[in-house]
Amino acid sequence: MRIAQSRQKSYHDKRRKSLEFQEGDHVFLRVTPITGVGRALKSKKLTPRFIGPYQILERIGEVAYRIALPPSLANLHEVFHVSQLRRYIHDPSHVVQVDDVQVAM
Repeated sequence: MRIAQSRQKSYHDKRRKSLEFQEGDHVFLRVTPITGVGRALKSKKLTPRFIGPYQILERIGEVAYRIALPPSLANLHEVFHVSQLRRYIHDPSHVVQVDDVQVAM
């Protein structure tokens, strides 16, 4: 029994990666039904799965992080488990430049 358990543990550990963030990193926050974000849409398929990016302020313990939330999410607690976060990788091509639009009246 112990041999089988050890073998299964080694298979699991090969695919497992630990998530660690540093202060100042940016992350996406997983949206769950508990948070209530995205409830304005009737269809669950259309609600966002992650929101953000938000900056990590500090690490609390081994697996929790305090993130800077905007005032619109003030009803949420600012400490989240690492499983609720996803790393944000900054890419300049994601930034959309808005051109000035002139409207003739």
